[in-house]
Amino acid sequence: MGKFTKWIAGGLGWAFFGPIGGIIGFVAASFIEKEGEKGQQRSTTTTGGFAVTLLVLTASVMKADGKILKSELDYVKRYFLQAFGEEAATEAIRMLRDIVKQEIPLNQVCEQIKANMDYASRTQMLHFLYGIANADGEIAASEQKLIDEIGYRTGVSAKDIASVRSMFIKNLNWAYDVLEIPENATNEDVKKAYRKMAVKYHPDKVSHLGDDFQEKAKEKFQKVGEAYENIKKERNIN
Repeated sequence: MGKFTKWIAGGLGWAFFGPIGGIIGFVAASFIEKEGEKGQQRSTTTTGGFAVTLLVLTASVMKADGKILKSELDYVKRYFLQAFGEEAATEAIRMLRDIVKQEIPLNQVCEQIKANMDYASRTQMLHFLYGIANADGEIAASEQKLIDEIGYRTGVSAKDIASVRSMFIKNLNWAYDVLEIPENATNEDVKKAYRKMAVKYHPDKVSHLGDDFQEKAKEKFQKVGEAYENIKKERNIN
């Protein structure tokens, strides 16, 4: 059994129910039945639940321009390969190929995520989606719009959406956007904002998602540090 299969077999929790459960259908159900967990709903976000939710939303982002290209599947696979290894990437793409063929009721999916997924996992989810969209070196306007929309619909604050977006789409003020402060913030405000964001985006916040997803969450944490160092250098802050 490969890594991705183990995540699914380990339990989907709330993701097995509602619209997400309907989308992943028999593929995930077969894994759960092997473990005898069918019908047991968990209130917390499990590794398996986060993984399949990410795939469902990835499919939505891929379909944002109205077509699915082999190149898109290839770059999603490269992202999963880099993040989680060969076996997990192969299994994830196999499931994704089934998901992209289905109609995805995004409103209902987002409502289910908002009601059941903790806030830290939702911001991490956006970071993953932007990372996948950027895997080919360019984030299309339609992809950006949909990822931001997913953030709003799942209850992520506008400031946190802008913070995550700025980690991938950099403008002149990107470092300030990441730290969620205006460009005219005082040096003391900059230091306070860095400490606040370092706590908010610390990988330990998503430790319940498992070691692999927590390891990947370090990228977001490092971007906060990068933004802070950029501002310090610009302002000559010691």
